[in-house]
Amino acid sequence: MKLLEYQAKEVLAGLGIEIPAGRVARTPEEAAAACSELGPVAVKAQVPVGGRGKAGGIAVVKTPDEARAAAERIIGMDIKGFKVPLVYCETALDIAREVYLGFTVDRDNRANVLMLSAQGGMDIEQVAEESPEAIARLYPNPWRGPLDFEINQLVFDSGLGEHARALAGAIKKLYRAIPDFDAVTAEINPLVITGDGRVVAGDAKLETDENADYRHRDLEERYGSVMEGDPYEAEAKKRKLTYVSLDGEIGIIGNGAGLCMATLDLVQRAGGSAANFCDIGGGARAEVVQNAMDVILMNPRVKGILINVFGGITRGDEVARGLVEARDNLKLKLPLVVRLSGTNEEEGREILKQNGIEPGANAWEAAQKIVAMTR
Repeated sequence: MKLLEYQAKEVLAGLGIEIPAGRVARTPEEAAAACSELGPVAVKAQVPVGGRGKAGGIAVVKTPDEARAAAERIIGMDIKGFKVPLVYCETALDIAREVYLGFTVDRDNRANVLMLSAQGGMDIEQVAEESPEAIARLYPNPWRGPLDFEINQLVFDSGLGEHARALAGAIKKLYRAIPDFDAVTAEINPLVITGDGRVVAGDAKLETDENADYRHRDLEERYGSVMEGDPYEAEAKKRKLTYVSLDGEIGIIGNGAGLCMATLDLVQRAGGSAANFCDIGGGARAEVVQNAMDVILMNPRVKGILINVFGGITRGDEVARGLVEARDNLKLKLPLVVRLSGTNEEEGREILKQNGIEPGANAWEAAQKIVAMTR
């Protein structure tokens, strides 16, 4: 689950991290009331993606009338495919310095990594690309967590030694999100150091491991109805599909995670880009294929679909009939290419040809065909 900023801040506050006073506003009138109560505020769009400021989703206002106008403009706007359902009105801070603090899973090193940088307020990806030496890293032992001397070393490595005591406390508290909430990513950017030396979360991101959702039903009950993250992933989850949204224009369906990942690579190699990863499991029943295609077609960026199926236990002719049925039920108009291999593959390809579906002799040929057909 990807929490919105105000939700993540509520969780961090429960861990002992200081957050600014704020109020959720679902209407312009509620935003005006929040400003009347809190004084000058930042009116922030609540969507589970970054770049809100660049998209015009954050406004700093001084009066209730300004807050009302800002909320009226922001609520309902589209930010990277997400419609803004509400805003968070947060009191202004006395900012002396902004730093970055976060942790995530470093898959290359197969470990959690804590990161601290004096260059707060910027996208950490940009800092990593332009000034990698500006990010101090710590790979704590997963059984015992970070020790005090390791945290202090992290702070001094980042060049923030003068704030060691305040930052060490915040790092310890943020790290508790891993064991307490099964977090895979937690980020405070900026982590504000105020004029009087306090450390306050100016922003917050928190993503929990969906495989551990059963341990955190309280989070789903509190926040699940507000924003369910990526809308296509949310819909796929309801249909019990393994689906991940990507940024391309070719929908991908495969029956197996490894096969699906290889298909993404082949599309990229052929000069295209995938709109998603969708693994429908070992079989390829018509109902499952139709559900997957239905979700993929919800994305307006999709220009065509590539299905890569290996017929093992499921025979290729049965798979082909299921694909034709799914295509017809959805009245698909976009280009569709199918690579079908395995048991009864020749019979399956013949069924596809007879029904106007372009078959690929192999996965590489199929990837090239769908890329050509979508250009």
